[in-house]
Amino acid sequence: MKTKVSVLLVVSLLIFSVDLPSKERRGAELVVTKNDGQVFKCELIAVKPDSLLLISPTGKDESVRVADIATIRIVKKSKAGRGFLIGFVPGAVVGAIWGISMSDETQLLAALVGGLMVGAATGLVGLAFGAVAGRDSEIRLSGLPESELARILANLDGQARKPGVFIPKPIEPTVRELGVKPAR
Repeated sequence: MKTKVSVLLVVSLLIFSVDLPSKERRGAELVVTKNDGQVFKCELIAVKPDSLLLISPTGKDESVRVADIATIRIVKKSKAGRGFLIGFVPGAVVGAIWGISMSDETQLLAALVGGLMVGAATGLVGLAFGAVAGRDSEIRLSGLPESELARILANLDGQARKPGVFIPKPIEPTVRELGVKPAR
């Protein structure tokens, strides 16, 4: 008995720990459009005050000046399937219980029908929320004030493979930010 448990523990450790070692953090997947119209798909490695360090799918590193970037689209994985499951499972359980409580004779069929009906309805709600949560976001950089650009770059820095590289340039506050009313 003890040997069976020991073998089971060893096998489960081997199976479930395969992906754990040497998993390197991945940067956000981006689609960058430059001011000249050039578009390329890449992974964000690091954010610097004046440039983004990117790596292409072929493995080529490239530094792109922030001033040369028109838009950045952050590509996200779809969360629709996960949302459907998160909605479907509790709905199916509640629907099965409801189906059993409403039926006198064929409880298995009633549980199945109730679970499918309520689970499908709540699953569709979860699907919609998941689809919205997994939408790509697009950022337009051209024409932004320095303070807004620094905020966006700081946000992107948290999504880079090497976060914490970005140190914003000190920005002189404007008259409005200081709370001084302009002279008339």
